[in-house]
Amino acid sequence: MDEQEKEQESFSLEDILKEFGDAPEAEQEAEAPAQPQAAEAVKIWDGETPEEAPQETPLPRDTVRLDEISQAVKRQMTAEAEEAGSPAQEETPAPQPEAEEPYSEGWEPEYEQPMGEYIPPEPIVFRPKSRLRELKRKLVAGPEKRYYELTEQGFAKLQLAILGNLAIALISGLSAILYAAGAVQEDRLRLLIFTQFLSILLSALLGSYQLMEGFSDLIRRRFSLNTLLLFSLAACLADGILCLSQQRVPCCAAFSLNMTMSLWGAYQRRNTEMGQMDTMRKAIRLDSVAACPDYYEGRTGFLRGQGQVEDFMDTYQAPSGPEKTLNGYALTALFLSLGIGICAGVLHSVSMGVQVFSASLLVAVPASAYITLSRPMAVLERRLHKLGVVLCGWQGIRGLSVPGVFPLNDTDLFPQGCAKMNGVKFYGTRDPDQVIAYGTAVIVADGGGMAPLFTQLLDSRNGYHYEVETLRSYGNGGVGGIVDGEAVLVGSLSFMQEMGVDMPEGTRVSQAVYVAVDGSLCGVFAIAYSKVKSSAAGLTTLCAYRGLTPVLTTGDFMLTESFLRGKFGISTRRIAFPDRAARDALAARTLEEDAPALALTTGEGLAGPAYAVTGARALRTASILGVTVHMLGGILGLIIMLVLTILGADHLLTPANLVIYELIWMIPGLLVTEWTRSI
Repeated sequence: MDEQEKEQESFSLEDILKEFGDAPEAEQEAEAPAQPQAAEAVKIWDGETPEEAPQETPLPRDTVRLDEISQAVKRQMTAEAEEAGSPAQEETPAPQPEAEEPYSEGWEPEYEQPMGEYIPPEPIVFRPKSRLRELKRKLVAGPEKRYYELTEQGFAKLQLAILGNLAIALISGLSAILYAAGAVQEDRLRLLIFTQFLSILLSALLGSYQLMEGFSDLIRRRFSLNTLLLFSLAACLADGILCLSQQRVPCCAAFSLNMTMSLWGAYQRRNTEMGQMDTMRKAIRLDSVAACPDYYEGRTGFLRGQGQVEDFMDTYQAPSGPEKTLNGYALTALFLSLGIGICAGVLHSVSMGVQVFSASLLVAVPASAYITLSRPMAVLERRLHKLGVVLCGWQGIRGLSVPGVFPLNDTDLFPQGCAKMNGVKFYGTRDPDQVIAYGTAVIVADGGGMAPLFTQLLDSRNGYHYEVETLRSYGNGGVGGIVDGEAVLVGSLSFMQEMGVDMPEGTRVSQAVYVAVDGSLCGVFAIAYSKVKSSAAGLTTLCAYRGLTPVLTTGDFMLTESFLRGKFGISTRRIAFPDRAARDALAARTLEEDAPALALTTGEGLAGPAYAVTGARALRTASILGVTVHMLGGILGLIIMLVLTILGADHLLTPANLVIYELIWMIPGLLVTEWTRSI
């Protein structure tokens, strides 16, 4: 090596320090003007803003500056915008970090929108119990608070008032009957009349809460049965004053009977509300039953979704249609009674007019009319409370009473864990693992409640999961498909017989899944379905109501009409069994977001939603029928009073006759209130 090459290879310490940027600051400042001019370097933001950025170190020649690339891209976009005839939007390029990759020919930078200051996203916190906490917060603020308010009010005062009025009604009625039979002496008649008058005042005192409620309704420009009871009290007191001078017995028994029934109705309403609040406050889940229009064959379907506390709290106290009708009739009865009384006063005397007016008010509304709406609801609530169900007011009752269908899926009939495998028997020369794998593949592809059962069996044997081609549902208890190039049939015994599969002796098992490959029986899987009480009760009540059709949307091919008939002992002629395509379409239907909840359930199982639908139908029927019966009884009573007024037969307007008339109409009235007990 010559001396020139040795001089080129020799380096001093200062040259090495300059090469790596570690030379003294004075020497670097002196050499700075000699360096090639470069663009301002970009400093990566590290969370702090320095007051003065340090001077950057010169970069090697093979390093690409991103600010130069950004300027080139900007010039390119400006040129394209000018060619398109629209001015380019001025953009300020964001600081970019230094690039470490070398620039190669043919490489074109990819344009990205300039980014501002980086703000890290908030982490998503997984709270599996957040729904439960929110539900409990609303329950405590609503139903639980109302429950304890009702608990503080209690039932003791109402019960004492009911018993007191009932005793007054019995004693007054017995006295009126003795007077009508002539068993009261003349010298004791005045004492009897005075006692009856005081009994009216005592009955009004015991039922003062009902009278105040009727007065408050009148102030709010509403008219209710309690308002009519207030007018009846005023008329009976006026008639009682006249009775003291005319030596006749006032109508205390009939008034006390009406007051007793009014207090009983208040007791039932409070008890019903307390039961509903108790159901809601104990809820750990809240599901809704809502209507889905045009669900199946143009009929409404009752689907289940997620419920809210407000769905019940905002609707349960709304006045019902029958209640509005009965209140309207009560106002009409007041004017009719007043008209009949005026007619009696004009035709006969003022005292007879007052007597006829008070008697007309008492017979215009039979005593059982005060419980015709509250008692059916109280009877139904005791059943629904055990199932954890509440109805969302009259809106829910009316919505659940329309003709519709009720979809039934696998878990409704047989919840998870109800189907168990009792045994397996293989036929032919095929490998048992292959038979299990083939059958599992078809069952899993078809879906249904047995898919987890067979998947667990296959996994326990470390079997292979096959894919199914051309899956077909035959609709008569079986399915089939092509698995690994072979035709596989899976179904019940009757299905295999219909498909012409040769069945050896000893294979006739009623509850079993049969697997056939290429027309030959290969395996029999005995399945045991355990009947759940909730499913049996729900299915029974659904099949017992006209206008309500259960629709099977299950994918389990074993749940055929004959199987359900034999397992649950029900008549399946009201159950709809659509084909597999229709079932899949129905199962995919969901409720709309704004669909109002008609009922809320707090437990699992079929019985809750089923009894909500059937109970609402029974309650609506009982309410409408009860109002109709009592309106007929009241109208008939007013007609009788008008006839007696025209004939002047005031001797027939005795307290005993009024009590007997009310007791007669109480018989059908009480029977109607038992309607909801039959669900």
